Amino acid sequence: MARNKGDGVTIVIKKIEEGGGGHHGGAWKVAYADFVTAMMAFFLLMWLLNATTEEQRRGLADYFSPSNALSSGSSGMGQPFGGTTINSVGTMARDAGAIRVERGHNPTRLDIEDESDELEQPPTARREGPPGEEEQAQRNVAADQPGRPGGARQTPARTQGAERDTDAGRMTDMALRAELARREQAAMEQAADQLREEIRQNPATAELAQQVSVEITPEGLRIQLIDADGQPMFASGNAQPTERTRALIRAVALAAARLPNPIQITGHTDSVPFRGDGRTNWELSAERANAARRLLAEAGVADQRFRAVTGAADRELHLPDQPQAAGNRRVAITMLRISDQPRGAGAAR
Repeated sequence: MARNKGDGVTIVIKKIEEGGGGHHGGAWKVAYADFVTAMMAFFLLMWLLNATTEEQRRGLADYFSPSNALSSGSSGMGQPFGGTTINSVGTMARDAGAIRVERGHNPTRLDIEDESDELEQPPTARREGPPGEEEQAQRNVAADQPGRPGGARQTPARTQGAERDTDAGRMTDMALRAELARREQAAMEQAADQLREEIRQNPATAELAQQVSVEITPEGLRIQLIDADGQPMFASGNAQPTERTRALIRAVALAAARLPNPIQITGHTDSVPFRGDGRTNWELSAERANAARRLLAEAGVADQRFRAVTGAADRELHLPDQPQAAGNRRVAITMLRISDQPRGAGAAR
């Protein structure tokens, strides 16, 4: 059908937009998000550096430092944490970032020409300067020695101070030894009184109280078990102790337990010759001393405390005017003093 010009024609124009371009796109948002994240991490790092201690920062550095078993050097640039590997000496990151001054070799010369010129120069002659304070003191001490020329000189103040320190140390050592000796003396006196009281109170040993001598001697606390007429401590001619002797030695063992002193046991006899085939008072006195040692050990005295077990025969008589009297037959148990022994010596050797 034909159309007239007056009818009017509608023209439609369609524009198709393909994708977003310029500021209408979304790529800038990704970049902005990355920037914000980086800034947040940066401010978080600044906050951590300000809010943590040095020890905490070292711990963080140790956590993030790489652990390479084949390397022993520092990781990274050493800032701000400067962690080290597990092969570093000491605790990890203990020496990272620290300034240490160490004595090393001579500094390396960078200018080779200057170094060669210096090596070619002749050595400088040594010049003696005035003596220092220590050198002068040494010369004065050497001059004061016998046989040195120059006569006696006044002792320097430093030497006098050293002598005073030595005297003070010697006095202190003497005072200490005196105090130890005083305490040991008091302990021995107390043990002696307790032993006398126990012997008197015990019915098994009360009758033998007169045959027990307890005294303090320069050697220590000496306890002697002495024979009496009709009341021997050992059977005649042998080292077999009687029942009363066993009870007395048990009481002595209780007294020995109160003191740490070493023990010495000596057997004694009278001057009557021993009647036997090849045996003398020497063997008899030694056997009785050893029998007393065995009884003390059975009563609980440690074997390490026995210092010596000897026999003296009739060489140290208790009654010199009566060499054949029964009172010369005895066993002496001595708890030796410790204060008179050299320092470092054991109490029981």
